[in-house]
Amino acid sequence: VQLQASGGGLVQAGDYLRLSCAASGLTFRSYVMGWFRQAPGKEREFVAGISKDGGSTNYADSVKGRFTISRDNAKNTVYLQMNSLKPEDTAVYYCAAKQYGRSASRSPRDYDYWGQGTLVTVSS
Repeated sequence: VQLQASGGGLVQAGDYLRLSCAASGLTFRSYVMGWFRQAPGKEREFVAGISKDGGSTNYADSVKGRFTISRDNAKNTVYLQMNSLKPEDTAVYYCAAKQYGRSASRSPRDYDYWGQGTLVTVSS
């Protein structure tokens, strides 16, 4: 199983980025997908999650209204559209896959597979 995250970079506050996570080696439509992030010196935290069919999403309060998670099961890819970025969004962003359950869990321990992470840096 491989989850390949991409799309990170250096942007200014107020800008936008779109992260992608391409999955291989698993039946993508059978997995709930999540995005997490980890800033230096902090624990990994939940950002957004999406159900297997894309019909249900949930977000951390800190990104609600600014970030949108989506998935394309035909392309085995999950996305995170990040708008109105803030310096506090700076972190390494990880995608993760969870086989069991219908909804995205906010606990990293519930996920079975992880991508390698992509760095997002937002300057003020």
